[in-house]
This record gives sequence, structure tokens and C-alpha cells, in this order.
Amino acid sequence: MKFVTSVLLAGVALVVMTSGCGRKAETAFTVAGSTAFQPFAEKLADQFMASHPDVNITVQGGGSSLGIQSALSGTAQIGMADLVILPPEASALTPVVAARDGIAIIVNPANLIKTLTTEQIRAVFNGTTGNWKELGGEDRPIRVVSRETGSGTRSSFEQVVGGISLLREALVQDSNGTIRETVANDRDSLGYLSHGLLNAKVSAVSVDGVACTADQIVAGQYKLVRPVYLLTKGAPAGAVKDFIDYILSAEGQDMIKQDGLLPAK
Repeated sequence: MKFVTSVLLAGVALVVMTSGCGRKAETAFTVAGSTAFQPFAEKLADQFMASHPDVNITVQGGGSSLGIQSALSGTAQIGMADLVILPPEASALTPVVAARDGIAIIVNPANLIKTLTTEQIRAVFNGTTGNWKELGGEDRPIRVVSRETGSGTRSSFEQVVGGISLLREALVQDSNGTIRETVANDRDSLGYLSHGLLNAKVSAVSVDGVACTADQIVAGQYKLVRPVYLLTKGAPAGAVKDFIDYILSAEGQDMIKQDGLLPAK
């Protein structure tokens, strides 16, 4: 009986050893933060994992502030932040610029307004201008749509435009996608989102006579632009470094460009 038991145990051990033979242990890590960069990071992660089957990458949104805090706490191995100026706490992290992104000022396609000045945008978001008639449009109230506190897009927008104290009545949304859908369904609204997430549902107005296009952003003419940072606690290593290197590679940067963002350089 002891002999049979021993044979059975040996067989189980052999099966376990054989099942692991030739397989690498899976490496898993999390990327979190910027909702503007999230869809691009998801696509890049899918491409990377297709050629690295032993790596599992989870991409989450939550905003740039969450990305910084997640990288600091270790709940994410890469934080994503789309900010003109990184906050002091981010000095403990290692930053890499992965892309650049314009911030488009958007209206509903039915809106006749095609261009605004920085001063006009500031006045609308502060609440001192509240009717499209004051901007050369129809006699209709302006509904302001903005991102939540902690959003990198909002922080960058407010830093570049300057002097904004968001009016209390603004409709606050938690992602670029919900901003886009809100403006697409409200002819009187004015909002802002990542240039990379523009589509036919909304219209981007020119700012100070300069259109929000890739060419104008690259030329340095369109001024509402911010970098997209990847942040790690210490120098990246292993699969995390490999993924960042892939994003910065010619293939990764070309994918970013094709999808509407601008390369890091």
C-alpha cells in the first residue's frame, strides 16, 4: 500500500513539474492615471502584450493626480500625468515624456462660433460672460462643461489660460469622453478635451486665430499644449522598463501619432 501511495505522489509531482516546464512566470503590473492618455496606453499595452505573452498589463484611469499618488504608493508601477507643471510631490518620481497633447476648446457642431480669444475663454469659464451673443453668436445662455479637480486636462487648461476661477454653475465631468458626449448633445455648451480624442461629434474652435491641429501644435503656434508623463518610483526596470521603451520606440511613437497625439520629440 505504501508503494502504491508513493507511486501516486511521484506521478502528481511529475505532472506539476511537467506543466510548468518551459513556461515563464507571468509578470504583472499596473498603469494608472490620465484619462486622456488611457485609451492610447490601453492600445499600446495590447500591442506590447501580443509580443510579450508572459507580461500582463492593467491600464486604469482616474486622472493625473491619482496617477501620481498611485506611483508614489506603489499601487501602480507607472503613473500617467498630463500636466504642464508637475506638482512638488512628483519630484520623488522618475518622469519620462511619452507624448504631447493639445487641449481643444470644443462646441456643439450646430454652434456658429468658430474662433475665440484666450480672454473670451477665460471670461466664460469664470462666469463673467454667460451668453453666446456676447461672443458673436446667438442669444442663448452658455453652459460651461469642465473636468473635475485632480484632472490633468483641467489643471493644464487652467495653467495655460490663466486666471480661471471656475464658475459654480459649471457642469463637471470625470473624463474627456463624458465632456465630448455632453457637448455633442448640448448646442449651448462649451468645454475642452484632449486633441487626440476629437471626433465629428464636436467642433474645435480656433484659439487666438490658431486652429487646434497637429500641424499647428507641432509648429508651436497653438499654445494650449501639455506633455504626457509616465512616472515611476525610481528608475524603471524589467518589464516596466521594456514597456516604456516600447512606447518611446519608433513603433510606439508612430502609433501615438496615428491615433491623434503628438510624439514626445
